[in-house]
Amino acid sequence: MLPAALRRWLRRPKRSDPRLLSQFFFADERVTRVVAEINGLDAELDPQQYLVLLNQLHLSQAHLLAILERIMEECIPTQRHSRDYLVKFPEELLVDNLGNHMLFAAECLLAGTFLDVEEADGAQLRPQARNLLCSLELVRTVLREQSLSQPGSYPEPVRAVLVQFDRLFAEFELSYVSSLVAVKSPEEIYRQQEIIVLFCETVERALCLGYLTQEMIDGYEPLLMFTIPRLAIISGLLIYPEGPLSLERSPEQMSRVFSPFYNLLKKIRDLLRVLSEEELCLLERSLCRAEAEDPCGPATPPAWGAAVPRADPPAPWALLEVPRATPPPPTCVAWLGPPGAVDDVGADRPWGPQAPGSSPGLDATPAARCSELRSRYSSTKDMLHTLFVCISGVADQLQTNFASDLRSILKTVFKIVASQAEPSEEPGASQEEEGDPCAADAPRLADCPLCSSPAEAAGLRRAAGTRRLPEWVPDSTCSQCSACRSPFTLLRRRHHCRSCGKIFCARCSPHAAALPHYGQPKPVRVCTHCYVAHLSPAPRRARSR
Repeated sequence: MLPAALRRWLRRPKRSDPRLLSQFFFADERVTRVVAEINGLDAELDPQQYLVLLNQLHLSQAHLLAILERIMEECIPTQRHSRDYLVKFPEELLVDNLGNHMLFAAECLLAGTFLDVEEADGAQLRPQARNLLCSLELVRTVLREQSLSQPGSYPEPVRAVLVQFDRLFAEFELSYVSSLVAVKSPEEIYRQQEIIVLFCETVERALCLGYLTQEMIDGYEPLLMFTIPRLAIISGLLIYPEGPLSLERSPEQMSRVFSPFYNLLKKIRDLLRVLSEEELCLLERSLCRAEAEDPCGPATPPAWGAAVPRADPPAPWALLEVPRATPPPPTCVAWLGPPGAVDDVGADRPWGPQAPGSSPGLDATPAARCSELRSRYSSTKDMLHTLFVCISGVADQLQTNFASDLRSILKTVFKIVASQAEPSEEPGASQEEEGDPCAADAPRLADCPLCSSPAEAAGLRRAAGTRRLPEWVPDSTCSQCSACRSPFTLLRRRHHCRSCGKIFCARCSPHAAALPHYGQPKPVRVCTHCYVAHLSPAPRRARSR
């Protein structure tokens, strides 16, 4: 009878074995070896080596958990504990190594060395941490034995311990994160979904009115981070008064994103209701400009308070005009009636600052109320400037106070409103010899070296031979992005386009494509303009970013 240790050595799997249990065996062996080295080291005598071993332990545990996750997906895919609670977590917590952080927190709680939670919360979490770590040790033992006997199968005892570990891990993860940060309630999640719908409707309206372009959205223009929330405030207060920005409900019933601005939103709504069509159009166009721009400056065309020519507003505004020989006075032509006067928010009806009597169910504001509101300001210019500052202040504070929530909302909005990628052509499909047809329709840039040399650009699209590398713009000579003109900072870094050699920010150079004409067979970074105008479909499909 062979000793147990010798039998385990003879049944030891090979490192080249691709089966998950075999990979788990060596990952577990690595964790055990690092732990043994840490336990045998005096941290006071060699603190540098102690830190090195701690880093190795962190990496080896992360690798072990990744393999364990793949084993559970293969072994118990239909018995996994629900992870729907992850939608309640702040976006910055949803990192790839969150599981490793959870196990580290459990070990610290069990050792009594964790300082980030209150004592009462720690007392409640400690039993869960103990059960989780005991379950993990049981899983490691069972999987290690299974990898030495039959690494290609998962008997019922193995499935049972995996199901138990998955459940304990999910329960501890939710309890621990809830003790550290404020997780979203189901009601708050639903309210933020309503805000996503409002933002999408706002973008669609802005596209129709010409405030935004589809190219800005598809290019993820940084300015949209400010523009969309600003325009959404106007839409939520005027177009959808019963939506997520309804002021007829209490602040507690609103989303936490907008509830701190409840009183200010009321004042904004009252002023918006007395604007004329031209004034509201002028205000919205000003809100679409750069966030630092002062709309009341002398160089701002047209001047605040000046009448806007009838031909200037986009077509949707013209549809709301009432035929008159002379323009109506600006007083009170934009009143939408008291809250609740709108019978159906989602009904298909023309909306906007409408003239009295142009829409059934909407009453005109009493002239005295309009005059009283306007009399508080020295001029129309002063009133519009106040609205600009208040709306911009609310929208811009969302970037600071609710950055995670707003980032998640805008990410979802962009996924919905961005143009869908067209299906790639079938292999062998006929293509025009002149190159990419869309390149002919792409806008030409005066400072683009390829646009200034059509022959060179045509050669790039044909990828005919290896050409001389583009001349790179030195970093020291460029202080702002060549496309959006945003200044480079510690966070907004410089990126060279490998096709034209100019410098861009990350948002304006998000693409990657192979450049065989420059001796670059693998995808490299290119700017949006070169990607659209100067590359053929084949290199575009070779993307990796």
